[in-house]
Amino acid sequence: MMTRKFRTFAAVAVCFAVAGTGLTGCEDDGFASKKPDTFSGARKFTIEKKTVNVSCSGRRNGDAPVVVLLPGLGDGMDKMAAFQKTLSTKNRVCSYDRLGEGASSKPDAPQSFASTGKILTGVIDEVAGDAPVVLAGHSMGGLIAARYAPDHRGQVKGLVLMDATPSTMLADLKTAIPASATGPAAQLRAQNLAVFGGENPERLATPDGKVRSAGNIPVEVIKHGKPYLVAVPGAGPRLEAAWTAGERRWLALSGRSRFTVAGKSGHYIYLEQPDVAVQAVERVSAQVAS
Repeated sequence: MMTRKFRTFAAVAVCFAVAGTGLTGCEDDGFASKKPDTFSGARKFTIEKKTVNVSCSGRRNGDAPVVVLLPGLGDGMDKMAAFQKTLSTKNRVCSYDRLGEGASSKPDAPQSFASTGKILTGVIDEVAGDAPVVLAGHSMGGLIAARYAPDHRGQVKGLVLMDATPSTMLADLKTAIPASATGPAAQLRAQNLAVFGGENPERLATPDGKVRSAGNIPVEVIKHGKPYLVAVPGAGPRLEAAWTAGERRWLALSGRSRFTVAGKSGHYIYLEQPDVAVQAVERVSAQVAS
């Protein structure tokens, strides 16, 4: 039987924390017809025939971008509420529950990067209109943001990736924990493969892929400094090394990429060392606005 500590690690390793209840808000009452940067608090919008729970705070100043936060797999936007509040003192910041998370609808069918990207596009349309956008994603949210940005260069003008799931996580996992593994490592391998294959609340399958250019935009890549992955019996050091290599590969998104290690943080950088995450978002936002 897996220990509690190992169950906790396994959840973090695959970015599969228990989903929060989400911020509550009233149903969409025609608010979408108003200017996209005027509401504060939570609202529910109909996007791709689904209810999507969205929260916005702060004001947009001049040519500043709208910051859109993407939490990790298994997390609702409530997980990022404190982070959003801090950022909103200087920026217009919005977050949302992806399908299957928080107070948004559950998906009717398996999802892909393309289908979850359509929901993100709908959210951006509602909260930013034609304004430039900075995507700040944690874990699987970072992977989604990094996959989305290259195809939406006209509007996505900056990225912040907080311990984003690497683009080659499946291959890395299979290399670090071979099919012949037994015991806890074998259990973790099976769990991860299932989650990345779509057995998760979002029904989102996340196959490996190449890192594509998002244009010459400012990109901040932040990696955890506390090596939590080494806790995996027999495979930890290999997984930790693969994760680090995967974080560095995200630098290929742009010639203006910056790599930072949050030395005092594990996986949840925006919670454990929020100053590092806040400063990264503010730097990117300032570069976009200049």
